[in-house]
Amino acid sequence: MSRTHHSSLSDRRRRFHRYPEPAWCEFWTTCRLVDEIEQIGVDALHVGPDAIDTTQRMNVPDEDTLTAWYERARDAGARQSVLEQLEGGNTGAVAVLERGDGPTIGLRVDIDALHIEESDSADHVPAADGFRSETGDTMHACGHDAHMTIGLGVLEAVKESEFSGTLKVFFQPAEEAGGGGKPMAETDHLADVDYLYAVHVGLGHPTGEVVAGIVKPLAMAHITATFSGTPAHAGNAPQAGDNTIQAASSAVSDLYGIPRHADGLTRVNVGRIEGGSVSNVVADETTLWGEVRGETTELMRYMQDAFTQRVEAAAAAHGCTVDVDVVSECPRADSDPELAAVVADTARGRHDVQTVLDSAEFGASEDATFLMQRVQEQGGRACYAIVGTDHPGDHHTPTFDVDERTLETGVDVLTDAIVATAAQRP
Repeated sequence: MSRTHHSSLSDRRRRFHRYPEPAWCEFWTTCRLVDEIEQIGVDALHVGPDAIDTTQRMNVPDEDTLTAWYERARDAGARQSVLEQLEGGNTGAVAVLERGDGPTIGLRVDIDALHIEESDSADHVPAADGFRSETGDTMHACGHDAHMTIGLGVLEAVKESEFSGTLKVFFQPAEEAGGGGKPMAETDHLADVDYLYAVHVGLGHPTGEVVAGIVKPLAMAHITATFSGTPAHAGNAPQAGDNTIQAASSAVSDLYGIPRHADGLTRVNVGRIEGGSVSNVVADETTLWGEVRGETTELMRYMQDAFTQRVEAAAAAHGCTVDVDVVSECPRADSDPELAAVVADTARGRHDVQTVLDSAEFGASEDATFLMQRVQEQGGRACYAIVGTDHPGDHHTPTFDVDERTLETGVDVLTDAIVATAAQRP
């Protein structure tokens, strides 16, 4: 039975969609979440530095970027008393409901957006219906606006249910940057969590389909390599220079030659390279941005080590040095089948769910695995579910959107799963 009104969920999601903020800059978003959570009413609310371990943050933007987004949030009407708690990019929140004896169950949703300019075409629903991104250079192109909406809806629905136990909803920043999962997982908020759910919409699964628990997410590391060399005039003294563009170019070729591994899937990519100044000067600094992935955390480490070896060898071959920095990473963690079975049972037989998959391979990476791993290492269980949604345009594209009918499906399936988990303790 539906506990929520589709229109109210849609309105909530559209408010978040209009003001998308990137990793560690979710100032307005966190303030809005606090407003919504306070309206629902909870027993405890931890905000910003009280929700994360600030010493564990990864891939944090520079101070100028943080300040610019902070001021944008203030100008957009973010509540000042909450905004002040978030200074320096300490964003996110943890909401807690305490409902008597029972297990502690967590739900993790992510809150950040992407650096993508949203489509303004007439057939793009957010543009046509007046809730397109107002920032101009960022958008919710992965469904995190829907995830926040589902998280708030579950909080509201569980509060009105027969749930017995403690519910913690983790509104996690910086998923797209791979930097927010670890600082949230390292807090004491996870210390007593017996069961943890996470959720994503879409990912190629259509409206009416639910994946009870994903398996085989790829472990991932984002890496930068900054080459330092010697400048020189490219015309009258090229021999005096140590060319970082040449070194970086050699490194790129070498990186794509890392041998695949017999133990499972591995991936490497260089997504950006930047260096030099003008055509007649030997470039003395060049940076490349890359990533490695592996079917297991160990395979990711294999790729990470190989990445470092190859860029260092390329630098040395061209008389340069290189500084390698792992800016963010996440491990592999699989859904526990016992908890996935609870999701499957709650999804089957619903009028808005036609297909239930007990499991599916994820094929990408997600830093919710930090929270999942923490709970599993403590002897608890974790599950990452997918609520299918039709989406024109793929994830991370300017035309991405969600089928808002699936908001209600997500809220009801997860609420039922949480209530059942508390009662059954699978």
